[in-house]
Parts: sequence; structure tokens; C-alpha cells
Amino acid sequence: MVKARALLGVLLIAGVCSSVMAQAPAAQAPPAPAPAPAAPRLDTIKLPPGFSIELYASNVRNARSMVLSPNGTLFVGSRIIGVGNVYAIVDRNKDNKADEVIVVAKGLNMPNGLAVRNGSLFVADTTRLLRYDNIEAHLNDPPAPVTLYENFPNLRLHQWHFIAFGPDGLLYVPIGSPCTDYCDPTVTEYKNPAGDLIPADKRFASMMRMKPDGTGQEIFATGIRNTVGFDWHPVTKELWFTDNGRDGMGGDIPPDELNRAPRSGLHFGYPYCHGGTIQDPAAGSGKPCSEFEPPAQNLGPHVASIGMRFYTGSLFPADYRNQIIVVEHGSIPGQRPNLPKIGYRLMLARLDATGKKVTKYEPFAEGWLQADGTVWGRPADVLVMPDGSLLVSDDTANAIYRITYKK
Repeated sequence: MVKARALLGVLLIAGVCSSVMAQAPAAQAPPAPAPAPAAPRLDTIKLPPGFSIELYASNVRNARSMVLSPNGTLFVGSRIIGVGNVYAIVDRNKDNKADEVIVVAKGLNMPNGLAVRNGSLFVADTTRLLRYDNIEAHLNDPPAPVTLYENFPNLRLHQWHFIAFGPDGLLYVPIGSPCTDYCDPTVTEYKNPAGDLIPADKRFASMMRMKPDGTGQEIFATGIRNTVGFDWHPVTKELWFTDNGRDGMGGDIPPDELNRAPRSGLHFGYPYCHGGTIQDPAAGSGKPCSEFEPPAQNLGPHVASIGMRFYTGSLFPADYRNQIIVVEHGSIPGQRPNLPKIGYRLMLARLDATGKKVTKYEPFAEGWLQADGTVWGRPADVLVMPDGSLLVSDDTANAIYRITYKK
């Protein structure tokens, strides 16, 4: 009966060519089919002069994190509970539009995080790290995954991961905090709003890294409430990441953060300090903000800053090169009571010549949030393509967009 419901959920994903591979069943029952999203309203997107946006792929349900293989296959993760799809998007005729969207994995637990290395696709679901070998030769008949690690903490909140290989060849995997508001999950157990008792774990609110085979796990940085996007500066090779601020302190604080980690062992403040200057009302006593690494840039409160990448292409104007594009996924009801929604846009963080300091934080692409407060989509991740164009995933409109520039 469970298998029948799972199969029905897959068949209801309209317009997606799928390949089913054997997986462990998801922990939650499949949800009811989601209503079809409204067509993307790309005519509402505002970009700087010379830039344009177009549809790259549609029918990519809950499109989230993206990674491109050296051969040009775009892999896309998702995080809908009970569906657990990973997609391969193929542009065979190289016309910069998807020819086929293939489901290469299903039934995983929020497989948001993807990475590619030596022909293998690495997928992080909530508690496991999986590897699909020689994946591009088997898009329509994927191999059974190799389980590299299966002991990530089961947060039941902030439990999806973004993953990427660093310049050091290690795989970086963040572990969020299980709390929406205040707790110190590294030292005390925590009961979440659903009544689940979460044991203390020093890996909570951290950035981990490990060898490609899943061994040698270590904590790289701590005090990170929940990062779902990070990248390394192309020149300095320093890690930069977004971080979502905690709830429960009001609609206008604390800010989300853009952080720089020039070395391992740094603590970025959570749960004691937020935004570099705001001591936590429940935990900040005796923990001055001066003890922690300050943000490189404070972002808006509750903008849900997630995806971020350095722009490394040559298609955009020269002053965009090695600058950071940040995805503000957007505030959700309840986070900012009596205040307007914010976010739902791409921002540009301009850096100084050293690549270590943010000099300006400005809008790059806006329009998913309308003037009347309605929202037709939510950007989730960005990815620089070999031709210098920028892909944008939208987990609400179930689409991938492509931004280009022409003088």
C-alpha cells in the first residue's frame, strides 16, 4: 500500500520524464499532490540594464540546489517531505533550454544537497550521504547508491543540507540547529514544537567537512544557525556562507548574515550573538559579541538567505566578476507579524579589491514579490554556467531560469 501511494505521487508530477530507482522509503507518507503553480511571470523581473531572463526548464518540482557536471548535465535537488526527487536536466542540442527533465532518484528524505566528483553524483538527504557512480551513463536506469555515511543528526527541523567540495578536496556539509528560536543544542537536549526530544550533539549549528568517501568527519566552523548556501572565493579560496537568523525576537531582528570563514575553528555567534552586535535575550548574558566572528554583511531580517555563488563568468560586465550573488528566498507568514514580506530576490554583494570586505549590498533581480504583497515564485539557488550565464532555481514555480547579458 505504501509503495502504491509513492508510485501515485510520482505519476502526478506533470510533464516530468522520470526514471525510478530503488531507494529506502521516506520516513513520512507522501503528501497530497500540490496544485499546479502559476506560470512564471518573468515579465515582472527587474534586472540592471542589459540583462535579461528566460525560462530554462519547467516542471522541476520544488527545484532547489543545483550542480553542473563537467559534461553539462544539470542536477537539481528538492526538499518536499515524502517526495524526495533528484533531477537530471539535459540540454542535448545546446540551445540553452532543457530538452528533458529526468527523475534520477525518488523517495529520499529532502535531498537538497548535491555535488559531482569523478563522474559520481553525491546526494545528502537528512541523515545520509549517498553516491551514485557513473551517473551520466545511466540517467534512465540509475545505479543503486553507495551509502557513504548515515549518521547525520535527525533534526526534524533545518534538516536539509547544501553540500559542496572545497578547494581542499573535502566535502563540506552543514548541520543546522533544531531550534526555531533559542536553544543551545550542542550542550542540552531540546524538545521541538512537535514534542520530539532532540539529544544534544556538538555537530548542531556547525559546518562539517569530510573525505569524499565519507570518512574523517570534522567540524570546520561553529555558531552557524542554518546555512543552505556557500561558496569559496575564486582567488583567496576562503569560504563564504549565508546564515538564517533565529525566530522569536521580533519581525525586524535579528538580521540574516553573510559570513566569511578564512580558516577553521571560528565561532559565528549562534545562539549567543546575532548580527555581530545583538546579544541573545535568552543566552547572551556573559557571552559578549566580541568573542565571536562578526558577519561580513548583515542582511535583512527573515529574508531566508540561502543560495549564494561567486560570479566567475565573463559574460556579465567586468565589475561583476568574483562578486557574490545571494538568493533571498523570502520571509514567510508568522516571521514578521504586522510587517511586510521581504526578500524574494537576488542580491549582489560587492567586495573590495582584497576580496575580504563587502563594500555594497544591492538588488540584482527583483519581482517575485509583487507590490500588493503577492508572491508568484521563490528563488532558491544560483549557478554560473560555462558560458557565463546564470541559472536560478525556483522551488515554488517549479522552474529554472537563465539570466544573460548583452550590451
